[in-house]
Amino acid sequence: MTRYLIRSILLLLLLPLWNGARAEKVEMTLDQVIDAARLNSVDAAVALNNLRSAYWQYRSYRADLLPEVNFNAALPSYFKRYSSYQQSDGTYTFVRSSNLSLSGTLSMSQKLWFSGGTISLQTSFDMMRQLGRGAYSRYMSVPALLTLNQPLFAANSVKWNRRIEPLRYREAKAQFLSQTETVAMSAISNFFNLVLAIENLEIARQNLANDEKLYEVAVAKHNMGKISENDVRQMHLNVLNSRSALTNAETDRTNCQFRLLSFLGIEEEDMEIVPVVPDRFPRVDLRFNYVLEKALENNRFAYNQRRRQIEADYNVAQAKGNLRSINVYAQVGLTGTGDVPSAAYSPLKDNQVVEIGVSIPLIDWGKRKGRVKVAESNREVVENTLRQEATDFRQNLFVLVERFNNQQQQVEIAALADTIADQRYKTNVETFMIGRISTLDLNDSQTSRDSQHTAYYNALFYYWYYYYQIRSIALWDFITDSSIEADFDRLIKGGK
Repeated sequence: MTRYLIRSILLLLLLPLWNGARAEKVEMTLDQVIDAARLNSVDAAVALNNLRSAYWQYRSYRADLLPEVNFNAALPSYFKRYSSYQQSDGTYTFVRSSNLSLSGTLSMSQKLWFSGGTISLQTSFDMMRQLGRGAYSRYMSVPALLTLNQPLFAANSVKWNRRIEPLRYREAKAQFLSQTETVAMSAISNFFNLVLAIENLEIARQNLANDEKLYEVAVAKHNMGKISENDVRQMHLNVLNSRSALTNAETDRTNCQFRLLSFLGIEEEDMEIVPVVPDRFPRVDLRFNYVLEKALENNRFAYNQRRRQIEADYNVAQAKGNLRSINVYAQVGLTGTGDVPSAAYSPLKDNQVVEIGVSIPLIDWGKRKGRVKVAESNREVVENTLRQEATDFRQNLFVLVERFNNQQQQVEIAALADTIADQRYKTNVETFMIGRISTLDLNDSQTSRDSQHTAYYNALFYYWYYYYQIRSIALWDFITDSSIEADFDRLIKGGK
């Protein structure tokens, strides 16, 4: 992690210099391209924003477990209106009322995670001033009022969320690390696309130079009567094809260059990146069981599976809790009234409320029971899906590990084949000069050389691509045998 931070800081310092360099070539290794992509690419920014969204969702859940303090007040409330009034003889009349009131309430509430209820404590003070003739004031205080609201038999959402939300956040952090490795995979693709485009351009230039030279030799030999007119036409056709291939290769190189610059977030179009291809690759023989162990420890897949199973169980518990509803409501406190503020606190009187509410459906035609069956059926679907996903996860990872282990040998074979094809082409060129092989044999060796040269870089690309793909799954660096980590606090607070 320290090495990654040092490289990242160096890249941050160098990129402005690169951006300011007009028409200047800048060499970048594969590691530098990967680090620059992790810092500046759009994909990296999306991954970071997803992480921050998950963090604030987790923070909201944590805050929901803490006491909540509220203050409500009406400062002031003025009424001047007519209202109906029943007189002693049973008739009604309208009386005019004009009053001014002030009120304030300070409350603190806390969810009870072990029972799913809510307990609250509040204090309040009210003043009412009757205006007009005979104006007077009255005060009421509630120094302490304790309230408990407790549902019975219902699913305890607080307790379930204590199991679900931490898993969701750990899943989000693992997902962020996987996405950074996916960014590295995209960087590898863009890097080697440019490498292949540059190599194809060099091959096209070399082929054109060779074909032009061979065409001159063929013309000279034809003048001496050593080769046929048809062979000369073939060599001329080779020159024309090489010129067309060179034009296409130049366009492809420019396109890949712009794609890499855009992916790295570099806006300077006149800057040219020169990819430095790693001439060596580390030999790492991966054991499937070890890779699987790290993947199950670190990958979001394991957290995702546990979370979805718990959510399915929660949905069943909710449906069963809705079969009947019993709610206990209790309130105990003290209150006082008076003509002056101090009198509202002495003497104090009891204020008690105890209420038990019951809601039991007598006839609902099986609606609630049906919801339970649906939830249980959905849980079975989730369990079967999770088992299938676990099997697929292991099988896909096994195939990927096998591909990577085989790819190391493929790189070595491709390197040897590239050397042999190049030597064969050079030998055939010399043999053609002395007229011992035909143009068809020469063209075949040239095509084989070009193909083997491209195959070597493709093999090298797949080696690094498979390796980072495995890293993105296991979140483990198998070269250094260390975990892939990140300073989440710094990332969430705004650092890169």
